[in-house]
Amino acid sequence: MAKIDLVDISIRDGNQSLWGATGLNTAQIVQIAPVMDRVGFRALDFNSSTHMAMAVRYKRENPWDLIRLTHAAAPNTPLQYITTGFRFISWETADPDFMRLVYRTIARAGIGRIIVLDPMHDLDGLLTSARMAKEEGIADVMAALTYTVSAVHDDAFYAGIAKAAADCPYIDRAYIKDPAGILLPDRARTLVPAVQTVMNGKPLEIHAHCTIGLAPLTYMVAAEFGITAVHTGAGALANGTSLPGASRMASNLREMGHTVDVDDRALALVESYFTRLADAEGLPKGTPQEFDAAYLRHQMPGGAMTTLKRQLQEIGQEHRFAAVIEEVPRVRAELGYPIMVTPFPQIVMSQAMLNVTSGTRYGNVPDQVIRYVLGKFGRPTAPVDANIVDKITSSPRAKELLQEAPALNPKDLRKTFGPRMSDEELLLRAVMPAEQVDAMLAAGPAKLGYNPDTRGLIELLRELTERDAASDIDIEKPGLKISLRAKKAAALNG
Repeated sequence: MAKIDLVDISIRDGNQSLWGATGLNTAQIVQIAPVMDRVGFRALDFNSSTHMAMAVRYKRENPWDLIRLTHAAAPNTPLQYITTGFRFISWETADPDFMRLVYRTIARAGIGRIIVLDPMHDLDGLLTSARMAKEEGIADVMAALTYTVSAVHDDAFYAGIAKAAADCPYIDRAYIKDPAGILLPDRARTLVPAVQTVMNGKPLEIHAHCTIGLAPLTYMVAAEFGITAVHTGAGALANGTSLPGASRMASNLREMGHTVDVDDRALALVESYFTRLADAEGLPKGTPQEFDAAYLRHQMPGGAMTTLKRQLQEIGQEHRFAAVIEEVPRVRAELGYPIMVTPFPQIVMSQAMLNVTSGTRYGNVPDQVIRYVLGKFGRPTAPVDANIVDKITSSPRAKELLQEAPALNPKDLRKTFGPRMSDEELLLRAVMPAEQVDAMLAAGPAKLGYNPDTRGLIELLRELTERDAASDIDIEKPGLKISLRAKKAAALNG
């Protein structure tokens, strides 16, 4: 039995899995960060380019400020950033020098740990990303072994990726990442040892979603074979399509004889905070999931399934849902078994839907599928079916997409935006609509200070001040003073 760390995923992956990556703002994160720093987490799974875009687009908050503020509030716990391939916010492949600037800037802001993940397990891309991240100041670099079930993703496949990561001087650790939550406990008994034996002493962690209820049991098996850390959520941001709950996981691991060195009281405060926040903001809470064997076949994430149903309803084809789900595994195999992690579920699903609803397989091919076949998302794990390649690449649209302008590098961007623009603003403007970045800057610094327990009171007082009968409202008690003035009264007096 061994010491096993916890990595908290609430702020990024829990928020993304359960709340669409829009459930938390700067004030809510910074408020709980000092308590999270006391728990003893190995790291906080904190940010990604997707979350940075969400902060700008929906919150009008500066994501670079969020990193700085949280790092200052939780200086003892590394903030973790995940990047998928050579990309930043946009799914288009970025210029290597552009990605160097991304790594340099996030390190400067306060990111101490980064996950390098290539959705197709392109080793060249994975190792290059690791080298650049390390050279640009990231202290702890972790490689992702993204789990899936297919004809090619066997234990030997993952051991090969793990060995390359272990041999790389720029990679400090690796983790088995199961975004679909389909790693069976029995498979973990062979997969984890196969990976562990080639790690050359480097730490191995595990990250598995609870989508069909497997992750808590799989973690117990992984712990038997030398896993050094398990990734967990807190309170309302655990379970469901998120990851196992932290306090229950710590209890179970200790019951098996492992050591989990966390401050249980601080952890309970963190879990209570996110649960109270969910209640105050009307956000859903993760709940334990039932096992669904069909999910192992199609591997479609819950969000993609919801989108498919909506799209079929919009075209009056909702009765074809089962047929599209049957088509998904066939399309996935023909496209070289892409792992069903964003954006590939959407790519596979859109092609499967068109194959079924149009009556002609690959008669209508979306641009993202064409880009995938052209290699713009990287090199597929297995070869794409030759007949599909010929059909798609010979189309006029494929020829047009081949002529797309190459990714801009920092020198070109400086010519466009000027030499005095900060690196942080430059990176956002390079990949996001100008009006969204403008709105973020115009909004100014994010407001700080949040207490979920006062949300109901504040909403009540706001409603009261909107009523004609209300004028001035003053509330005083020890430690609290609130003074509100009705808008109508202010207008009359002003």
